[in-house]
Amino acid sequence: MKADITTGSLPLFEALASSVRIQILHLLAEREMNIKELAEALQLSSAIMTMHVKKLEKAKLIKTAIMPGRGGQQKLCSINPEMSKIELYLPQKDKSAIREHTHIEIPIGHYTDIEVNPTCGLATVSKLIGNFDDSRSFLSPERVNAKILWIGSGYVEYKIPNYLIASENPVELEISLELASEAPSVNNDWPSDISFYLNQQYLGQWTSPGDFGGTQRGRYTPDWWSSALNQFGLLKMFKINKDGTFLDGQKLSDVTLGDLDIRQKQWTLRIAVLPDAKHVGGLTLFGSGFGNYNQDIVVKLYKETKE
Repeated sequence: MKADITTGSLPLFEALASSVRIQILHLLAEREMNIKELAEALQLSSAIMTMHVKKLEKAKLIKTAIMPGRGGQQKLCSINPEMSKIELYLPQKDKSAIREHTHIEIPIGHYTDIEVNPTCGLATVSKLIGNFDDSRSFLSPERVNAKILWIGSGYVEYKIPNYLIASENPVELEISLELASEAPSVNNDWPSDISFYLNQQYLGQWTSPGDFGGTQRGRYTPDWWSSALNQFGLLKMFKINKDGTFLDGQKLSDVTLGDLDIRQKQWTLRIAVLPDAKHVGGLTLFGSGFGNYNQDIVVKLYKETKE
């Protein structure tokens, strides 16, 4: 995106000539948010926030998409990737304030244990692995290249290496991943109770509202992938610290970092749809090359050096 000193660039300059809209850009630089979340964060009405969002969208600084939500449809806002090419830039945070952490990305197909009940399957960015609804496909050597997988019920488990050393003190563990329910074909209203465990400790449960797709394709979902199949999920972020376990900023349980034996050499993350759950609606995991977020399972351990 080019910005020159002409009237053609006025929407860009007008969009940036507002402290509120600058704050919106800072918020969206951290994560995608809907209109209601932005309004609450800046203590404005949804109507006023909609006006600001329209100006940013007109200036091509952000992108919006209509997505299904709990109370109906919602407008999800995100930073336009092209914004990074503008000579104007967001000021970087003070490096002294950046917390030291290790960053690990676990590909979707690098699970170490799995229990599969149909409907089920997995695929790379270029092809299906094995056959639909055949649990044997999950044992294929090709599964390490999988960027999407789905199960009707059961669990998928990952081993995560721990690079913490004796002189470092763990402060907070952060896990982010894109996931949704798993319905036969696609169903935006298909709740599923998804449970999460770390090191055999139950962290809590989140109810996915649906298995998303239909006319709206995933932003990164490859062209060969049928529109009749799941297209994208929701990005969920877990944070575990001394105060408990939080999901998207809301407290999920009282499990703290100290409860997790966090100094062992590897951690075990299990994501499950239990057979006795109220909503047994399956599980879909999206990795890089699929869905709306071009990432795998991202794990960050924030730490400080012991004195």
